[in-house]
Amino acid sequence: MKTCVVIYNPNSGKKSKNTFLKQYKAILEQNDYEVITHVTKYHGHATEIVQNLDEKIDLVISVGGDGTFNEVMTGNFKRNTRLLLAHIPLGTTNDIGSMFGYTKNPITNLKLIISGVVKEIDICTINGDPFVYVAGFGKFMNVPYETSRDLKKKYGYLAYILEGAKSFHAKTNLYDITYEIDGEVYRGLYSFMIASNANRIAGVNNFFKDIKLDDDRFEVLFCNLSAKKDIIKSLYYLKMHDITKVPGFYFHKTDNLKITFNDVARKKWCIDGEKYESDTNTFIIRVVSGIKLLIPNKKIDTLFVNK
Repeated sequence: MKTCVVIYNPNSGKKSKNTFLKQYKAILEQNDYEVITHVTKYHGHATEIVQNLDEKIDLVISVGGDGTFNEVMTGNFKRNTRLLLAHIPLGTTNDIGSMFGYTKNPITNLKLIISGVVKEIDICTINGDPFVYVAGFGKFMNVPYETSRDLKKKYGYLAYILEGAKSFHAKTNLYDITYEIDGEVYRGLYSFMIASNANRIAGVNNFFKDIKLDDDRFEVLFCNLSAKKDIIKSLYYLKMHDITKVPGFYFHKTDNLKITFNDVARKKWCIDGEKYESDTNTFIIRVVSGIKLLIPNKKIDTLFVNK
């Protein structure tokens, strides 16, 4: 019999209900899994759980938001032998879950995993710490981690919209940045930056076009816009056109990036929706390929080079 560890974050999502966990156990047992369930109790708990799991575990399922899956992935990176992971979305925005084609029903999603396929995906690291799909700083990037948990519980995704409106009306800071990418060095004043290996960010589908999760590269977008009218225009292009073609945006596709802040960053980075604590002014982003993930069959043809 195989062994599956389910790691559940009760604080994820608009409502905190765990009635499906008994159904999970029954369904997994019907599929020849012995089930061990862990309920996280504090920030970073999922990382500790995964880091200390036995090497004989056959599957680890993260049940929670994008931040929960980041913790699970971080724990896996801290291991000598990495385990097979899967993720069931239960958060507020669920960018990762939507990208893979999950539904809003946690039972249906478990069945999609069981009938799914193991794929090797690229995972980016920032100064050695993994992020599953997005990292960034500057305008709007503080919204995910500054939106209160109580608001998210009450209003769901609308809570982010409300916090985003506050960020829009706040002063737009420009950061003096030097970045090196593919051997070229650039310097300028930028209001925000995003590095990502995903086609859905902040609830927006096709944020970047034609994304592949196994091409050994990630997408980078720098922006130097600061005027409100220009920001509004860029949001329009984000929804209707190609954001990388807007004047004031600088797009790259690469496997390496070095960023140095020449002044003090006023806000922390956002990594998979959570605040990233770091005292350094230099950040190096790289790709680690071949990370195994069990995902639904639904979007394999569009998300992967190797079908």
